Amino acid sequence: MTDTLTDPALAALAALVAALLAGLGGLLVPRLIARVPEPAPKQAAADAPPADEPPKMLYADIAARPGLAWRSALQAAVAGALLGAATGLDWPLLWLVPLTPVAVALSVIDWHTRLLPRVVVVPVTLAAIVVVTAVGLATGERDALVRALIAMVLARSFFWVLWFVRSAGMGFGDVRLAAPVGLVLGWTGWGALAIGLWASFMLFVVPALVVLLARRDRSLLKRSFPFGPFMVGGALVGLVWGTALAARMWG
Repeated sequence: MTDTLTDPALAALAALVAALLAGLGGLLVPRLIARVPEPAPKQAAADAPPADEPPKMLYADIAARPGLAWRSALQAAVAGALLGAATGLDWPLLWLVPLTPVAVALSVIDWHTRLLPRVVVVPVTLAAIVVVTAVGLATGERDALVRALIAMVLARSFFWVLWFVRSAGMGFGDVRLAAPVGLVLGWTGWGALAIGLWASFMLFVVPALVVLLARRDRSLLKRSFPFGPFMVGGALVGLVWGTALAARMWG
């Protein structure tokens, strides 16, 4: 770890800069969502879990929701501040800051549609791979680069198995999103990856169990729920606290 991660002044500066830039990006979330093309029926059916669901909400209607811009900016700014404070003025901010508002946009889309658009996830993943690879080679952080690429493959493969088995009732969009999540967590470390993926499921399962017990309606088990926002939340937990938590849990 570099000195930038332990210097309180630089950590505070990194948190401020990351919060500002990510927050500004968050203001553009409605524009990003509005520009996403509606999926073809066959593609939507392939990405979404099979279930008796109401018609998909149009992306334009999601983008037009009152207050979406400032709420997205606030969420992105808070996440950016946490990431900046945890990372310091270090190279990972080059991909973490721009990915933050995109993650907010994908979470909003998935929450309302239970879809994670390929036209957003795939280019973002490719761009993240390019930036991470360039930084890893330019700075000599080859161990972190190799770990990030391996973690990306492992995370995507893990979610592919869940999708194939259908035990988690998730769509293929979650499999695609696992790739950039694994990439950024893997750069931070194996502990961050493990905690990030574990936190994703905990953030999803605990509220789901509470709702299930409160409503006492077993039919909820057959419904599909958006997992993308919880994967994004788990990634944030892994990036900010994952290394420290893994050290405490596994020594």
